[in-house]
Amino acid sequence: MKLNPHVTELSLYDIVNTPGVGADLSHINTNSTVVGYKKDQLHEALKDADVVIIPAGVPRKPGMTRDDLFNTNAGIVKTLAEASAKACPNANFLIISNPVNSTVPIFAEVLKKHGVFNPKRLFGVTTLDVLRASTFVSAVKGKRTEEVNVHVIGGHSGVTIVPLLSQTGLTFTKEQTDALTHRIQFGGDEVVKAKDGTGSATLSMAQAGARFADSLLKALNGEKGIVEPTFVYSPVATKDGVEYFSTNVELGPEGVAKIHQIGKVNAFEEELIKAALPELKKNIQKGVDFVAKN
Repeated sequence: MKLNPHVTELSLYDIVNTPGVGADLSHINTNSTVVGYKKDQLHEALKDADVVIIPAGVPRKPGMTRDDLFNTNAGIVKTLAEASAKACPNANFLIISNPVNSTVPIFAEVLKKHGVFNPKRLFGVTTLDVLRASTFVSAVKGKRTEEVNVHVIGGHSGVTIVPLLSQTGLTFTKEQTDALTHRIQFGGDEVVKAKDGTGSATLSMAQAGARFADSLLKALNGEKGIVEPTFVYSPVATKDGVEYFSTNVELGPEGVAKIHQIGKVNAFEEELIKAALPELKKNIQKGVDFVAKN
């Protein structure tokens, strides 16, 4: 974000080491000021922000259950939502903290309690699924990555990630479709395994977060035709009781300008969507329940 020409003020917050990171970044010769805020300065860090990017949380480590991860990250996201509701209620919020299917509803429920929830300004960042899909498909088909655009819908974990390979204009064998779908859905596990207990995807996720933030900043500045997939409050799957869903979204000065429908899918993808919906519904409800109980 320090390299992004649309950023004029970059505010950093973490519980340790942030002033040092801020000082280090501030020496990069781009036209934005940088301040790193300490643990007790959360309100100052967020005050009057236009865009808030939240990658905070812990990665899953060996021996941790998904519930362990959920409880830690859910608490962090809830704390940041409470502070954001007071310091920058009109900001655009980009949620990267996992599990995104639950943390986006958590953030929304907190904003609702403060009377400042704007569904057009809350985004779950699912861009990494699209980067992975582009990388994996281009390798299989011998294409350049910029030539391959895969519409990935649903959510941001396992079976809730639904790549619509039929919409790419490319042809795939059944074996290729099965293998690519599984790899896109569980690409994160490759990184966790390769890092051997030291973490999960951070570098590819940083690029994904930067890409989405850049697209949003361009749209906020009035650029037209900016479309990115993102997990938002959406009517696409409400008939199935799913309030949040990722499809391509056109971005604009108010955040969400237009939510695209799923589009034409084949029988294989219909089955993927059927498998994704109940899992998504459960994930979303878990986030809503967390705020109700806490």
